[in-house]
Amino acid sequence: MSDKKSKVPSLQTALEGVLLDIFRKNPSKTFNYKQVAHLLHLHKKNDRKIIIETLESLVNSGKVIDIDRGKYKLKPVYSFVEGVIDFTARGAAYLAVEGYDDDIFIAPKNVRNALDGDRVKVSLFAKRKKERLEGEVVQIIKRAKTEFVGIMQITPKLAFMVPDGDKMQVDIFIPMKDLNKAQHGQKVIAEITDWVEGNKNPIGKIKKVLGWPGENDAEMDGILAEIGFPLQFTKEALAESEMISDKITKKDLAGRKDFRKITTFTIDPYDAKDFDDALSFKKLDNGNIEVGVHIADVSYYMQPNTALDDEADYRGTSVYLVDRVIPMLPEKLSNNLCSLRPNEDKLCFSAVFELNEEGKVLNEWFGRTVIHSIRRFTYEDAQTVIETGKGDLSQEINIMNKIAVKMRKERFKNGAIGFEKEEVKFRLDAHGMPLEVYVKENKDSNKLIEEYMLLANKRVAEFIGKNKSKDGEKRPFVYRVHDAPVTDKLNSFAAFANKFGYKIHTKSSKEIAQSLNKLMSDVHGKKEQNVLEQLAIRTMSKAIYTTNNIGHYGLAFDYYTHFTSPIRRYPDVMVHRLLDHYLKGGKPVDAALYENECKHASDKEMKATKAERNSIKFKQVQFMQNKTGIVYEGLISGVTEWGMYVEIIENKCEGMVRLRDIDDDFYEFDEKNFCLIGSRKRKRYTLGDTVFVKIKSTDLARKQIDFFLVKK
Repeated sequence: MSDKKSKVPSLQTALEGVLLDIFRKNPSKTFNYKQVAHLLHLHKKNDRKIIIETLESLVNSGKVIDIDRGKYKLKPVYSFVEGVIDFTARGAAYLAVEGYDDDIFIAPKNVRNALDGDRVKVSLFAKRKKERLEGEVVQIIKRAKTEFVGIMQITPKLAFMVPDGDKMQVDIFIPMKDLNKAQHGQKVIAEITDWVEGNKNPIGKIKKVLGWPGENDAEMDGILAEIGFPLQFTKEALAESEMISDKITKKDLAGRKDFRKITTFTIDPYDAKDFDDALSFKKLDNGNIEVGVHIADVSYYMQPNTALDDEADYRGTSVYLVDRVIPMLPEKLSNNLCSLRPNEDKLCFSAVFELNEEGKVLNEWFGRTVIHSIRRFTYEDAQTVIETGKGDLSQEINIMNKIAVKMRKERFKNGAIGFEKEEVKFRLDAHGMPLEVYVKENKDSNKLIEEYMLLANKRVAEFIGKNKSKDGEKRPFVYRVHDAPVTDKLNSFAAFANKFGYKIHTKSSKEIAQSLNKLMSDVHGKKEQNVLEQLAIRTMSKAIYTTNNIGHYGLAFDYYTHFTSPIRRYPDVMVHRLLDHYLKGGKPVDAALYENECKHASDKEMKATKAERNSIKFKQVQFMQNKTGIVYEGLISGVTEWGMYVEIIENKCEGMVRLRDIDDDFYEFDEKNFCLIGSRKRKRYTLGDTVFVKIKSTDLARKQIDFFLVKK
């Protein structure tokens, strides 16, 4: 009998658990015994004593702290942490912090006045075993941005801007005096000017009226403004660019190797406006060839600590939307001085290689040059030369192509992965309306250029990374790195690919690469091609810029950088400056300074990619607007708890079939198997399945297409 009694918890022990729950649910609040008694509905005199004793017991056990006489609070188990907050569409948020295995969850009531992308300070709650780590925002350290794109809503008494997207959870109130002539329903850019602590909504002003929703220019400018990309260059940057002389003087040529008499040409897309790379070809007496990879010498024209350099640094990259390019550099540089146009002398930074017929590098040289391109090829022009063996510079191009094919084969033999993601392109009319959607083909002429650019990027990185300074110190550098895939993601993808009959071996990096390359080859031209290619890419880590070299997994290179596109990428400008610095015997630079620049460049690259995708989505919706009534064959390209995404096979336009519009059953989302399952009939809609759809609706402002499922 006594044994049974000893197993029954005492009243105080039970009360401790109840009180801890109260404190954990309110980690930032203090309570006295009266407040606790009120919450527990304990009002008898004897209750006071046991509550106080229980509170003191929790203090003694270190679970609760007595912050003032008779006032108690949950003892923080963890310290404060800092990080960038990432919101969900439902208003909750997550914080990724280095050193923590899982992201920290922040409930909507605990986000304070934080906005998506802000750097914040978070107080972590104490947690029990198996509970997820939670916290609350206690300080906004740095706003990610203060300008937002949205639609104006104006009433006789008040006005507010409703932000685009689903991660900005609050509207911005606009005083009538700060409307800047904006009209009800227009698309605008609003800047937050004040946000009083405790107020639900910030106050702002209209910076710019973009136009009406659905208008091409308004939407394109909105896409750029939303990622924080300037719509215009600063006056100071433009003024500096205009002051640079168009003429090349003897001073400009000092210390440069002269390649003007060596056969040099460019190969670029037919619609390219700037040419930042050229190739030179020379047959050597020993039977080998000399190939020069000549890159526009942007860093010569753009000096550090100038308005021009600050602007390029801030932008980080050019942005390529469907109907326009927003350059990193003003037109004077990007389309004129630094563009390697034919029949003009141009200043370059070059990587020159002696290659044998197998593509092995026997000698190399890096330095500043002057070149003179004698021919501008489009990819189509060069492809014709490769296929027919005839045309301008046919001997040079075909010799270089044969070597490029061998270099490519060697790369894949060493473990490179051949992701050839389908690139959607549009044929537009004079007003920017899409007339046709097609997939860009990647032919031998594209691959030729790719191999020589990869060679230059790799060898420049090796030249710096493998060699130390005169004092034996490591030389900090800007690398382009790509980590190995996360095991869990890879295993999930392997299981999914197996359902289509494809095997992914995951024992070693080489096996993974070989399996993925075989998959890319085997799925080519099949209905599941795009789905499996997209999922395979998602299993991979993202490539970033950093001074901490870990190699490039996808290319199977131990050292890799970006040297070949300084007109459109700021990291390449940094690489040119560092290479020049070390070639002159310069001492190791401050790694921390360059690491900060690398993080900024990686962030800008990610935002530019998002803008490009958003412009593609907009044009796809535009293209599909007048296609109602047509039945399309599509592939299920994504599955979520609210429906499935379907990509039309003939034009690659993607839309959603919402669960509420599938009326033959009640469907549930099976996340593990990438499918929707009917609860009664057990019918499945799985990633990669073929379905037939009609357009239900198109929404230009939201860049969305909704489909109905139909029978064939």
